[in-house]
Amino acid sequence: MSGVRRPAILFGFKPWKDYVPHWFPDRDCKVVSRKPRDMLLRGWPLRLLLYRSPEVYVWGFKYPPFLKSFCRRLGIPFYHVEDGFVRSVSLGAQRSPPASLIIDSRTLHYDARNASDLELTLQTYDFAADEALMERAEKCIHMLLELRVSKYNLGKRISLDTLLGRKTRRRILVIGQVETDASIAFGCDRPVTNNDVVHLAAAENPDAQIIYKPHPEVLHGTRPGVSNPAEVAGICEILKEDVAPADALEGVDHVYTITSLMGFEALLRGIPVTCYGMPFYAGWGVTDDRQVCERRTRRLTVREIFAGSFILHSRYFAAGKKMHLEEVAADINEQRTRKAEHRKGRVQPVGIQYGKDW
Repeated sequence: MSGVRRPAILFGFKPWKDYVPHWFPDRDCKVVSRKPRDMLLRGWPLRLLLYRSPEVYVWGFKYPPFLKSFCRRLGIPFYHVEDGFVRSVSLGAQRSPPASLIIDSRTLHYDARNASDLELTLQTYDFAADEALMERAEKCIHMLLELRVSKYNLGKRISLDTLLGRKTRRRILVIGQVETDASIAFGCDRPVTNNDVVHLAAAENPDAQIIYKPHPEVLHGTRPGVSNPAEVAGICEILKEDVAPADALEGVDHVYTITSLMGFEALLRGIPVTCYGMPFYAGWGVTDDRQVCERRTRRLTVREIFAGSFILHSRYFAAGKKMHLEEVAADINEQRTRKAEHRKGRVQPVGIQYGKDW
């Protein structure tokens, strides 16, 4: 019957339950608990058999392992969903909903063990033949750099010179991550901590100034750290406040990271990047890789990787409807500006209001 929306059963989306219908407006959405025990007690996944032509969406890897195989055996479409690359002003742990999503039918983009839809696009897409896409990618990159928009956009605007003094030698920036994050668990073939990467950067650049930027969620106390930055304080300068990514990257000569998206933001600025793990942008010839992915045999440009990841494989949302990257970047910039002005007491906060009437 025309007008009947296909059922979408969503596992692991509990924090974003109110926003799900706006992310999937053409689906009849049902959000299920993210706890595997609750799923079993309530009859999932067998209850999927009660729906006609259902689809299953899971947040990250927050689902019992048997769910994916169950869906595959019964021919039920199964999709992984995760935060996109231009996310929000505030942190996800502060319950700020994402303004972009990545939806992948194979696995998550940060899973280096298996090929994702994004990886297959980067491996096979004819970017040279798609002039319109590449022109748009160039304009979007310029816009993000000009507006200084990143994944998270709440960091302090302050220069490294102001924090550390005038630059007198090469600066190497080590980007810290949440060490318990899935992007490290699934993106690295061996254990690693932020401190390990600091030691690596210091050993390979003995005459440089090593700067360690802890992850904003660790600095804000919303996620725990594993390694203690104090243990590497003798070989690096530690940024003890959340410095905006654009400011942290300004004047830096090289970046070391495990799998952080900020490494790709460095590439957009022409900064060389060493990856300890295998993020989606590594393995294509634009990074110094310390892990090998034999599936990734193609040589790509940074602009081609951007086109595949930020444009072809990302969905964007603002003001209760689907948007383009350009619109979301402008909106985040406006939100950030108004938030800064509000802190100074000049205006009341406005912008996207996420609620049940969104």
